[in-house]
Amino acid sequence: MKNAYLQKVYNEVLERDPDAPELHQTIREFLDSLEGIVDKHPEWEENGILERFVEPDRVIIFRVTWVDDAGQVQVNRGYRVQYNSAIGPYKGGIRFHPSVNLSVMKFLAFEMILKNGLTTLPIGGGKGGSDFDPHGKSEGEIMRFCQAFITELYRHIGQFTDGPAGDIGVGSREIGYMFGQMKRITNQFDAATLTGKHLSYGGSLVRTEATGYGICYFTDEVLRNICHTSFEGKTVVITGSGNVATYCAEKAMQLGGKVVAMSDSNGYVYDPDGIKLDVIKDIKQKRRARIKVYADEVPGAKYTEGCRKIWDIPCDVAIPCATQNEVDVEEAKKIIAGGAVCVTEGANMPCTLEAVELFQKAGIPVSPAKAANAGGVSTSALEMSQNSLRLSWTFEEVDQRLHNIMRGIFKAAYDASVEVGQPGNLVVGANVASFLKIADAMLHQGIV
Repeated sequence: MKNAYLQKVYNEVLERDPDAPELHQTIREFLDSLEGIVDKHPEWEENGILERFVEPDRVIIFRVTWVDDAGQVQVNRGYRVQYNSAIGPYKGGIRFHPSVNLSVMKFLAFEMILKNGLTTLPIGGGKGGSDFDPHGKSEGEIMRFCQAFITELYRHIGQFTDGPAGDIGVGSREIGYMFGQMKRITNQFDAATLTGKHLSYGGSLVRTEATGYGICYFTDEVLRNICHTSFEGKTVVITGSGNVATYCAEKAMQLGGKVVAMSDSNGYVYDPDGIKLDVIKDIKQKRRARIKVYADEVPGAKYTEGCRKIWDIPCDVAIPCATQNEVDVEEAKKIIAGGAVCVTEGANMPCTLEAVELFQKAGIPVSPAKAANAGGVSTSALEMSQNSLRLSWTFEEVDQRLHNIMRGIFKAAYDASVEVGQPGNLVVGANVASFLKIADAMLHQGIV
């Protein structure tokens, strides 16, 4: 980094959290984005704004003890990182996956601060989860784990403090078990704290579709305003086949795109005639089977073991929705060679910093996850609003609000990119637009 203050802050992060590569990556990207604007804001250094911003308000780590179906006591580790609440209560998902550790939680929570700052909604940034693996567990085991998890976490959350939602491994079923246990403990029907609930007790319409739909609404703005085209007739490759990828594919098709490939952790399917989304939904949502079943049931489709080669398939629009750092330099080269006109990060930080740099040098706009996949948390916040109002909005009302939010996020990111002299660099623009808002709030609140 050229700026001494930014380098100093980054060095302190490396020294304080030496074993947190994911956190280093996201903070490095953020600080790099400020190079063109930091000298205009001497008040940041005078008030230690960046030093405070990169350090979480608090980190909660706890033991989760539960009993499996065989009567054996099992122990997992739980986390909640409450990173920044300058513009609203902490907000971010709960993830149940073996890969969960403190570095991953901090990285995701840091991303949530900036993502939530872009939504125009009054929410701060946080994230939580556990290394518990729900795969292969019975319904009773999942329920007992969720109850044990929230028994430890409930004292640290609330609609005015911290509002968790779902994430990988946590859907409406898991949220329901946690909500029920929290209600039992507190004797309160606090619907606005946990979001991603079932519709029967305060969930919001569009929440299931929100992240995927929002990704495409944002991508559509990029295609129209930067690439001067649209989804119509575009070939689309999407990694993943979970909730985010499925509804991203659905909206891409509704906007005129042709999705030809999707994947899971074992491999990918390629259907030159276009993915049959009803088959994907049946396989992944109802049968909970592997995606290779698609190739067995759809004539002309091909399954390939392993996920990396999915980018051998040429596409106009590339949307990695699986996991962090799934697209490195080699995959980026394939995407560029395949003729992509834009890349949208559907998952959180799915492209390495080197891959993003390669795309940008090739003139391909990259939509960063903190902007493009903000539809999920936006609709979670809209769910909180409906719960507080004791009202439920129609699907069309929520979808229109979501669409307007995603348009607003694109405009904020693009306008900020112009302001710092890098028009169309949405990575820089998203970081700058969000941070300017949050830094201003921090300055007005004093040293807290």
